[in-house]
Amino acid sequence: MGITAGFGIVAGLGIGLGYGCVTPPALKWFHPSKKGMVSGLIVGGFGFGAVYFGPLASALLYNFGIERTFIFMGIGVIVLSVTIAQFITNPPPGYVPEAPKNMKASSAKASIGRDYTWREMVKTPRFYMMFVMFIITSSVGLMVIGNVTRIASVQMGIFDPPTLAFLISFMAITNMAGRIIGGFMSDKIGRINTLYLIFLLQLANMIGFLFYTNFPTLIVGIIGIGFCFGALLSVFPPLTAEQYGLKNYGANYGIVYLAWGLSGIVAPVLADYFYDTTGTFYTAYIICAVMMVAMLVVNSMFKVNVKKGMIAG
Repeated sequence: MGITAGFGIVAGLGIGLGYGCVTPPALKWFHPSKKGMVSGLIVGGFGFGAVYFGPLASALLYNFGIERTFIFMGIGVIVLSVTIAQFITNPPPGYVPEAPKNMKASSAKASIGRDYTWREMVKTPRFYMMFVMFIITSSVGLMVIGNVTRIASVQMGIFDPPTLAFLISFMAITNMAGRIIGGFMSDKIGRINTLYLIFLLQLANMIGFLFYTNFPTLIVGIIGIGFCFGALLSVFPPLTAEQYGLKNYGANYGIVYLAWGLSGIVAPVLADYFYDTTGTFYTAYIICAVMMVAMLVVNSMFKVNVKKGMIAG
């Protein structure tokens, strides 16, 4: 009961609040043309936590046991997070971030749109398109991320614990890299075009998983999953800011981000059901591939809706 309340509820709320509290002020300090970069670096930091936190937790568990590990890590997180949080501030009233020198004045002005409240946001069709794209694509990524060791064992015959541990760490690294690269990419080619690329790569990767049968091909699959899942998390923050403004961004993205939380429910149910029914993940791969085709269609509809609206995408 204590672990459920402390780790499941309190820590879960903390993760959500972390995303909601850190990203908005950071985005407000930079011009809209750099919001992908800023978002990618921030969520990349979240992704990097899995790289060092897992080994640290394992070492503490081995030497001190469960109770002391929770105490040590809790104290460490409180000290570091509270200290660093003192440096997070919003820009002063009236602050306008400077546009890049090589950016045309008309483009710089057009990139700043209307500020929506969350009630106004949920009345727009593009909100629901964003929500669907976020929850479905996240579910596809989490389905593999949450089952990578089982996939390696069942599909590739890999049972060596060090190798399985390496796969988890490697996936965390590719996830972090995807967040940073995806953020920079969305600044260069646009958020919607980046989503197209993510969906296409994820579609190809899901088809590929039907044929991945050894360690090298599994590494290719992990790179694809990690990159696409990470890039997705760096695209939606600036996309939400562009579509609905920065003034109410914290509340607006908090609602959009519910899609990611719900995907944590959808993905395990989908994967476990088909694995328990068939003994493999092949049916889940096919369904995920079909869903990626559907997301390409939804993204096209989203692009049309944005063009018809008041805000450029």
